[in-house]
Amino acid sequence: MHHLHPQRAARICVALSLCIAAALAMCLPEAALADTTSPFMTGATSLQTNILAWLTPVAIILVMVLGGMAMANRMSWGWCIGAILGIAIGFGAPQIVTWVRGMFGV
Repeated sequence: MHHLHPQRAARICVALSLCIAAALAMCLPEAALADTTSPFMTGATSLQTNILAWLTPVAIILVMVLGGMAMANRMSWGWCIGAILGIAIGFGAPQIVTWVRGMFGV
């Protein structure tokens, strides 16, 4: 039986949360230049809502697992901070995109 090393498991969790955050950021309706009544905007908004609904319990469980591993001294606190930042980027993606678009006047 093969056991996953705790640090490798933490890397996988961080990578997964960052991938989810990147996928969420790419699916933002604010990033589209289409009309607000277009089928693309309707689908993008629906996709964003569905991803956030799915990501919420996953993020909660991830934070609990990473916190437990860090408290048991099974991983570096840096991995926990990285995962929490990844989750913050995932849920804060609409505000981040709005801020970046405002910086460039788009």
